Amino acid sequence: MSTSAKVALVTGSSRGIGAEIARRLARDGFRVVVNYAGSAGPAQEVVNAIVADGGEAVAVQADVADPAATAALFDAAERAFGRLDVVVSSAGIMKLAAIADVDDAAFDQTVAINLKGTFNVSREAAKRLRDGGRIVNLSSSVIGMRLPTYGVYIATKAAVEGLTQVLAQEMRGRGISVNAVAPGPVATELFLQGKSPELVDRMAKLNPLERLGQPADIAGVVAFLAGPDGAWVNGQILRANGGMC
Repeated sequence: MSTSAKVALVTGSSRGIGAEIARRLARDGFRVVVNYAGSAGPAQEVVNAIVADGGEAVAVQADVADPAATAALFDAAERAFGRLDVVVSSAGIMKLAAIADVDDAAFDQTVAINLKGTFNVSREAAKRLRDGGRIVNLSSSVIGMRLPTYGVYIATKAAVEGLTQVLAQEMRGRGISVNAVAPGPVATELFLQGKSPELVDRMAKLNPLERLGQPADIAGVVAFLAGPDGAWVNGQILRANGGMC
């Protein structure tokens, strides 16, 4: 799949991994829809950086947990660029607490954004993506670690992996691949928030490369799946984690 004139929609791309994915896809020749839930300023900064580098991008606000807002996001993407070829579900939150201590509000919000949000985006992508397109969801390698306090987060990401593999089968006959990328610990605000330097260092050394991932590491894997070299990869979970598990 040549990336010339192709259009990519990246949810949750105002900062962190999502922002780096948006910038990388733009460098690869995609026109990019930068989605954000509430951070208009950072989203516009991502757009400005893409445009300054010679690319094309627009920022579109939408809470992917809301089905109507998700449909409106896809409408806006189609109005802006006339087509959709790649959809990346990067929006997510991580609220950590022992299962016994998780309150209903935190549970509901995590499920709404991480699971229902990915479902809403996948449903729209399945209807609207051009034949030969790509869907890439973001999971997490923490699924295999069974870490205390990550229970609800892990549950949502495990469900995302199930959705990914079923949707890959349901796209039969359209040439659309559906995969997920499951990062290990990545040096983003989402990961670093609330962790001591000692804990961060300990988690960095869990993998044999002995460092945290960087957003560019994950963006490169997504770019592979979205580009011509990833055409034969379908229904897979790529654990981009430095060999952690």
